[in-house]
Amino acid sequence: LFIYPVLQAADMLIYHADYVPVGKGQEQHLELSRNIAQRFNYQFGKDYFIHPEPLFTETPKILSPADPTRKMSKSLGEKHYINLFGEEDRIRKQIKSAVTDTGETKAGEMSAGVSNLFELLRACGNMPAHDALMADYQSAALRYSDLKQAVADAVVALINPLRDRLAELNADKRAVKSQIQDSSAEIRKRAQQTMRE
Repeated sequence: LFIYPVLQAADMLIYHADYVPVGKGQEQHLELSRNIAQRFNYQFGKDYFIHPEPLFTETPKILSPADPTRKMSKSLGEKHYINLFGEEDRIRKQIKSAVTDTGETKAGEMSAGVSNLFELLRACGNMPAHDALMADYQSAALRYSDLKQAVADAVVALINPLRDRLAELNADKRAVKSQIQDSSAEIRKRAQQTMRE
Protein backbone atom coordinates (compact mmCIF):
# COMPACT_ATOMS: atom_id res chain seq x y z
CA LEU A 1 0.00 0.00 0.00
CA PHE A 2 2.77 2.47 0.87
CA ILE A 3 5.76 1.19 -1.09
CA TYR A 4 4.20 0.55 -4.50
CA PRO A 5 3.18 4.19 -5.20
CA VAL A 6 6.68 5.32 -4.18
CA LEU A 7 8.24 2.77 -6.55
CA GLN A 8 5.99 4.06 -9.34
CA ALA A 9 7.08 7.63 -8.55
CA ALA A 10 10.74 6.56 -8.66
CA ASP A 11 10.19 4.92 -12.05
CA MET A 12 8.85 8.22 -13.39
CA LEU A 13 11.32 10.58 -11.73
CA ILE A 14 14.55 8.66 -12.29
CA TYR A 15 14.23 9.12 -16.06
CA HIS A 16 13.11 12.77 -15.85
CA ALA A 17 9.87 12.05 -17.69
CA ASP A 18 7.96 15.06 -18.98
CA TYR A 19 4.82 13.03 -19.69
CA VAL A 20 3.66 9.64 -18.45
CA PRO A 21 0.97 7.61 -20.23
CA VAL A 22 -1.57 6.69 -17.56
CA GLY A 23 -5.21 5.80 -17.23
CA LYS A 24 -7.53 7.98 -15.18
CA GLY A 25 -7.23 5.54 -12.26
CA GLN A 26 -3.47 6.09 -12.03
CA GLU A 27 -3.65 9.88 -11.87
CA GLN A 28 -3.19 9.94 -8.09
CA HIS A 29 0.11 8.03 -8.42
CA LEU A 30 1.31 10.65 -10.86
CA GLU A 31 0.26 13.36 -8.40
CA LEU A 32 2.38 11.66 -5.74
CA SER A 33 5.40 11.72 -8.06
CA ARG A 34 4.87 15.46 -8.60
CA ASN A 35 4.64 16.00 -4.84
CA ILE A 36 7.88 14.07 -4.29
CA ALA A 37 9.62 16.03 -7.07
CA GLN A 38 8.41 19.31 -5.63
CA ARG A 39 9.52 18.38 -2.11
CA PHE A 40 12.95 17.21 -3.32
CA ASN A 41 13.47 20.37 -5.39
CA TYR A 42 12.45 22.57 -2.45
CA GLN A 43 14.58 20.62 0.03
CA PHE A 44 17.73 21.01 -2.08
CA GLY A 45 16.94 24.45 -3.52
CA LYS A 46 17.25 23.30 -7.11
CA ASP A 47 14.77 22.55 -9.89
CA TYR A 48 16.18 19.10 -10.53
CA PHE A 49 13.20 16.83 -10.96
CA ILE A 50 10.56 17.57 -13.57
CA HIS A 51 6.94 17.46 -12.44
CA PRO A 52 5.62 14.83 -14.88
CA GLU A 53 2.26 15.46 -16.52
CA PRO A 54 -0.30 12.78 -17.40
CA LEU A 55 -0.62 11.73 -21.01
CA PHE A 56 -4.18 10.50 -21.47
CA THR A 57 -5.70 8.91 -24.52
CA GLU A 58 -8.98 10.23 -25.90
CA THR A 59 -10.70 7.58 -23.79
CA PRO A 60 -8.80 7.62 -20.49
CA LYS A 61 -11.25 5.35 -18.70
CA ILE A 62 -13.08 2.25 -19.94
CA LEU A 63 -15.61 0.72 -17.60
CA SER A 64 -16.34 -2.91 -16.84
CA PRO A 65 -18.58 -4.61 -19.41
CA ALA A 66 -20.21 -6.58 -16.56
CA ASP A 67 -20.72 -3.57 -14.27
CA PRO A 68 -20.49 -0.21 -16.03
CA THR A 69 -20.51 1.61 -12.70
CA ARG A 70 -16.97 0.30 -12.01
CA LYS A 71 -13.72 0.64 -13.91
CA MET A 72 -12.49 -2.20 -16.07
CA SER A 73 -10.26 -4.24 -13.79
CA LYS A 74 -8.65 -7.65 -13.93
CA SER A 75 -8.77 -7.91 -10.14
CA LEU A 76 -12.61 -7.92 -10.25
CA GLY A 77 -12.64 -11.14 -12.27
CA GLU A 78 -12.66 -12.20 -15.90
CA LYS A 79 -16.10 -10.72 -16.67
CA HIS A 80 -14.82 -7.26 -15.76
CA TYR A 81 -12.01 -6.84 -18.31
CA ILE A 82 -11.28 -7.64 -21.93
CA ASN A 83 -8.17 -9.73 -22.44
CA LEU A 84 -6.22 -8.14 -25.31
CA PHE A 85 -4.74 -11.54 -26.15
CA GLY A 86 -7.92 -13.52 -25.52
CA GLU A 87 -9.69 -15.81 -27.93
CA GLU A 88 -12.06 -14.14 -30.38
CA ASP A 89 -15.07 -16.27 -29.36
CA ARG A 90 -14.57 -15.40 -25.69
CA ILE A 91 -14.36 -11.69 -26.43
CA ARG A 92 -17.46 -11.72 -28.62
CA LYS A 93 -19.38 -13.62 -25.93
CA GLN A 94 -18.23 -11.16 -23.29
CA ILE A 95 -19.33 -8.12 -25.29
CA LYS A 96 -22.60 -9.80 -26.24
CA SER A 97 -23.35 -10.23 -22.52
CA ALA A 98 -22.25 -6.68 -21.60
CA VAL A 99 -24.66 -4.81 -19.35
CA THR A 100 -26.54 -2.07 -21.21
CA ASP A 101 -29.04 -0.87 -18.62
CA THR A 102 -28.40 -0.79 -14.88
CA GLY A 103 -31.87 0.63 -14.15
CA GLU A 104 -30.40 3.74 -12.53
CA THR A 105 -30.50 6.03 -15.55
CA LYS A 106 -32.38 9.32 -15.44
CA ALA A 107 -34.87 9.99 -18.21
CA GLY A 108 -33.18 11.46 -21.28
CA GLU A 109 -29.69 10.27 -20.28
CA MET A 110 -27.70 7.48 -21.88
CA SER A 111 -27.24 4.53 -19.55
CA ALA A 112 -23.71 3.85 -18.29
CA GLY A 113 -23.61 0.48 -20.08
CA VAL A 114 -24.58 1.89 -23.47
CA SER A 115 -22.21 4.82 -23.00
CA ASN A 116 -19.41 2.37 -22.17
CA LEU A 117 -20.05 0.40 -25.36
CA PHE A 118 -19.90 3.60 -27.39
CA GLU A 119 -16.62 4.49 -25.64
CA LEU A 120 -15.20 1.08 -26.52
CA LEU A 121 -16.22 1.56 -30.14
CA ARG A 122 -14.60 4.99 -30.21
CA ALA A 123 -11.45 3.72 -28.49
CA CYS A 124 -11.12 1.04 -31.18
CA GLY A 125 -11.20 3.76 -33.82
CA ASN A 126 -14.34 2.69 -35.65
CA MET A 127 -15.88 6.14 -35.94
CA PRO A 128 -18.14 5.39 -38.92
CA ALA A 129 -19.92 2.66 -36.94
CA HIS A 130 -19.88 4.85 -33.81
CA ASP A 131 -21.48 7.78 -35.61
CA ALA A 132 -24.09 5.66 -37.41
CA LEU A 133 -25.10 3.89 -34.21
CA MET A 134 -25.13 7.17 -32.28
CA ALA A 135 -27.52 8.56 -34.89
CA ASP A 136 -29.70 5.47 -34.31
CA TYR A 137 -29.55 6.10 -30.55
CA GLN A 138 -30.54 9.74 -30.96
CA SER A 139 -33.49 8.80 -33.15
CA ALA A 140 -34.53 6.08 -30.65
CA ALA A 141 -33.90 3.38 -33.27
CA LEU A 142 -30.81 1.78 -31.71
CA ARG A 143 -30.86 -1.96 -31.22
CA TYR A 144 -28.43 -3.03 -28.51
CA SER A 145 -27.60 -6.19 -30.45
CA ASP A 146 -26.34 -4.03 -33.36
CA LEU A 147 -24.24 -1.92 -30.99
CA LYS A 148 -22.75 -5.00 -29.33
CA GLN A 149 -22.01 -6.61 -32.70
CA ALA A 150 -20.22 -3.46 -33.89
CA VAL A 151 -18.22 -3.24 -30.65
CA ALA A 152 -17.26 -6.91 -30.82
CA ASP A 153 -16.15 -6.53 -34.45
CA ALA A 154 -14.10 -3.42 -33.60
CA VAL A 155 -12.42 -5.00 -30.56
CA VAL A 156 -11.57 -8.16 -32.49
CA ALA A 157 -10.18 -6.11 -35.39
CA LEU A 158 -8.04 -4.20 -32.90
CA ILE A 159 -6.69 -7.19 -30.99
CA ASN A 160 -6.10 -9.70 -33.79
CA PRO A 161 -2.90 -7.92 -34.91
CA LEU A 162 -1.80 -7.83 -31.25
CA ARG A 163 -2.30 -11.58 -30.92
CA ASP A 164 -0.43 -12.16 -34.18
CA ARG A 165 2.46 -9.99 -33.00
CA LEU A 166 2.58 -11.82 -29.67
CA ALA A 167 2.83 -15.13 -31.53
CA GLU A 168 5.74 -13.72 -33.59
CA LEU A 169 7.52 -12.57 -30.45
CA ASN A 170 6.95 -15.90 -28.72
CA ALA A 171 8.39 -17.69 -31.76
CA ASP A 172 11.71 -15.84 -31.34
CA LYS A 173 12.15 -15.44 -27.60
CA ARG A 174 15.92 -15.29 -27.83
CA ALA A 175 15.80 -12.14 -30.02
CA VAL A 176 13.23 -10.54 -27.71
CA LYS A 177 15.34 -11.28 -24.65
CA SER A 178 18.37 -9.74 -26.38
CA GLN A 179 16.36 -6.62 -27.25
CA ILE A 180 15.21 -6.29 -23.65
CA GLN A 181 18.76 -6.64 -22.35
CA ASP A 182 20.07 -4.01 -24.79
CA SER A 183 17.26 -1.62 -23.92
CA SER A 184 17.73 -2.20 -20.19
CA ALA A 185 21.44 -1.41 -20.48
CA GLU A 186 20.62 1.90 -22.19
CA ILE A 187 17.97 3.03 -19.75
CA ARG A 188 20.08 1.88 -16.80
CA LYS A 189 22.72 4.43 -17.88
CA ARG A 190 20.13 7.21 -17.54
CA ALA A 191 19.05 5.97 -14.12
CA GLN A 192 22.67 5.76 -12.96
CA GLN A 193 23.29 9.31 -14.15
CA THR A 194 20.34 10.53 -12.07
CA MET A 195 21.64 8.66 -9.02
CA ARG A 196 25.12 10.19 -9.46
CA GLU A 197 23.68 13.68 -9.78
